[in-house]
Amino acid sequence: MNFEVNSTNSVVQAIAGGTAPKPAQLAASRGALPLPQIDLLEALVILARSEDKEIAVNAEKTLKSQDNEQLKNVISSPEVAPQVLDYFATQETLSQEIYEVVISNPKTPNQSIVKFAETTLNGELLEVVSLNQQLLINTPELIDAILKNPKRTSEADRRASEIKKEFFEKERGAKQIADELRAQGKEAAAEFIEESEFAEDLSEDAAEGEVSVEDAVFLANFIEVPDDEIDDSWLSLEYIEEIYEETPEERQAIVGKILGEMKADGDDEISGERISMVQKIMAMGMKDRVKFAAKGDREARNVLIRDPNKIVSQAVIKNPKITEQEVEKISTMKTVPEDVLRIVAMDKKFARNYSIIHNLAKNPRTPIGNVISILTRLQLRDLVGIQKNRNVPDAVRKQAQRLVNARTGGKG
Repeated sequence: MNFEVNSTNSVVQAIAGGTAPKPAQLAASRGALPLPQIDLLEALVILARSEDKEIAVNAEKTLKSQDNEQLKNVISSPEVAPQVLDYFATQETLSQEIYEVVISNPKTPNQSIVKFAETTLNGELLEVVSLNQQLLINTPELIDAILKNPKRTSEADRRASEIKKEFFEKERGAKQIADELRAQGKEAAAEFIEESEFAEDLSEDAAEGEVSVEDAVFLANFIEVPDDEIDDSWLSLEYIEEIYEETPEERQAIVGKILGEMKADGDDEISGERISMVQKIMAMGMKDRVKFAAKGDREARNVLIRDPNKIVSQAVIKNPKITEQEVEKISTMKTVPEDVLRIVAMDKKFARNYSIIHNLAKNPRTPIGNVISILTRLQLRDLVGIQKNRNVPDAVRKQAQRLVNARTGGKG
């Protein structure tokens, strides 16, 4: 297990980087350098793993000679280095009090606690580990380490067994998945799963084209926007009435459309993982795709902006995490619905970005009314380009020509 150096102390940095002269390393290994205790411990742990046997032995001796109360104060600190906690988690002769502090510190690496659970002879400490439900859910191998340790107490065994059965063995439904996600701190993903239409039909053996438990967990990883950041006021009744469900054949055709557009955009080799991702997204019903578009991350937005249903692609533009860089790309796309480009053109935030309005003016899909308004804000050279652009509507070229003539006195 490799660790970054936590200390900003130049001496510790030099020791970790191997640039400290040997006399300084020897002095540090004996605890003779005037360093703050938290920095000294990190330096000692680094030196205890040195290839120089003399330095390593000295550091080990110094670490074992630490005052118990001082050591406890340092390793309980939120500033202590993870590699210091890892070191003490693997020692065999510490007091129970020190071990309790180590396994209770959130900065202790999960794998260090797994190793501790595998080797400790103290059943009471395994009980302490088993109390941390979130840690067990996030680290399934820790559950197995507790259950395989012959020194485990009946209480540690009960807790580990219950979590294993509850979270990893029984067929999971939407509530169970949401609980797991919350235990991992993924509140937005949990909300999405709970509110999805596919929640009622989740099963381990979902039919082809439906959302399975595995798919639901996969999709949840793309969610980054919580409910309280979503503004769905734009989704009025007129749009709700346009939400319809496609046939399996229509959805498969949409998958082909999306992958084709991605390939045309430069993804010459579309990976199997990306193909699978698009298929899983399209297994969702229309309403769930709208929510996914409004709450998903950049990858989800990149897929769903290509959804031919304008309600889904509009939800992408309404996603509060969408960036101007993404909108610049969208403003060049000739496959998105006109309504999406209209929303971009009318959004004051995006209208301040010259590249976006220039792209919209050149895009033949942008509604003419929006383009006419945009033209007045373009630079002369770009207006000249548009008046010569045969891909834009005649009305747009003629208006560009009028503006060029007005600015140049008819010499444009």
